[in-house]
Amino acid sequence: MYIAVAIVLLVVLAIVVVLLLAATKPRIFRVQRQANVNAGPDKLFPYINDFHKWAEWSPYEKLDPGMKRTFRGNTSGKGAIYEWEGNSKAGKGRMEILESSPSARVSIKLDFIKPFEGHNIAEFVMAPKEGHTEIIWSMQGPAPFVARIFHVFINMDTMIGKDFQAGLNNLKAIAEK
Repeated sequence: MYIAVAIVLLVVLAIVVVLLLAATKPRIFRVQRQANVNAGPDKLFPYINDFHKWAEWSPYEKLDPGMKRTFRGNTSGKGAIYEWEGNSKAGKGRMEILESSPSARVSIKLDFIKPFEGHNIAEFVMAPKEGHTEIIWSMQGPAPFVARIFHVFINMDTMIGKDFQAGLNNLKAIAEK
């Protein structure tokens, strides 16, 4: 009997600790990676500003070779829309370019539908530096309490950051050809 009570108390204590840790997590998450590219921003911009070209560099495009892709709105730039539906890795979602400043910035509304719902903003910022272009890929969005419980166990920066770095490395390789 005492063992059963002790087990129940330990389980309750573990749940309370997880909930308290979740309460300390930020209400907004942000993931960001950057790369230096030995090319002008004009070489990078077309690959980001046109969803049709994402298959050439985005690591997410490789998650499901049979993924269904739908393009709507403008071909590129503000108002371009990309919807996808794929396997459990790729999920289902929608992106829309909200802002497009030639060779400088692309801001995207990113809505995940499956496997988890999420509404975020992704941004690409390109800045010419001394002989190269610094490109930053970031994503931020709200972290409701349920997501913060998830963040107790999974580091979003580590999980998503490696994909962002892979994508930036792919863009670098394309632009430096």
